[in-house]
Amino acid sequence: MQLETAIVAAGGATDRSKVDAFAPVLARLASAKPDSLAEDRRRRKERLAAGLRILAELGLAEGVAGHISARDPEFPETFWVNPFGMGFDRVRVSNLIRVDAGGEVVEGSGPVNVSAFAIHAEIHIARPEIVAAAHCHSVYGKAWSAVGRLLDPITQDACAFFEDHVFFDDTKVLVTEASEGARLAEALGPVKAAILRNHGLLTVGQTVDEAVWWFVAMERCCQAQFLAESVGAPLQIDPDSARATRAVNGSPMVG
Repeated sequence: MQLETAIVAAGGATDRSKVDAFAPVLARLASAKPDSLAEDRRRRKERLAAGLRILAELGLAEGVAGHISARDPEFPETFWVNPFGMGFDRVRVSNLIRVDAGGEVVEGSGPVNVSAFAIHAEIHIARPEIVAAAHCHSVYGKAWSAVGRLLDPITQDACAFFEDHVFFDDTKVLVTEASEGARLAEALGPVKAAILRNHGLLTVGQTVDEAVWWFVAMERCCQAQFLAESVGAPLQIDPDSARATRAVNGSPMVG
């Protein structure tokens, strides 16, 4: 049911045979619910720090640009995020800061990235079901963002984003104000990812793991499309097949 609900929300019919084929396997992968809010907070913070280090290890970090946020389970109007000025590869759980709706640090120490607050605060307000959001200036993502197009369903992996991502066509590439973040959140709508014009990629998820994985996967899809188009016009997967594939590959459980 979770798989089907996610796909219908993204805007397309599901292929029950594909969903049913993977349902038993995906059900076994479901994580146990935390016993307490404190445990849930610890898990989210550990995954946030680990997610930053994974992005660094994959070479997706770019100086001080980029951030991952995780909503606090006890105080959902606040979120945890990496502090400004610290490299992704250096961030530990103890370095994370919790920021309130006014942009003030209410737990932890370290400066808030102005852009991180403007973007993530508005996304968390607009999407209460979302736990995490990820954004950084990865090479292929920011290059594809200058092309001005959505990703095409040219591979099985790209189908995860078929009819489930948007192109945010805004020329104000440096987001610093709440109104700019609100426009981004509105453009994102109910989908899992956005290509920010001349800027890069942004992904969201019901877990930190999901948001980080969609970011990595989308970056690779950008790379694959560049490679395919460098030698010709890529073959397209037909819409029905792309939706059926997305019903599994693009589900929150897979993320």
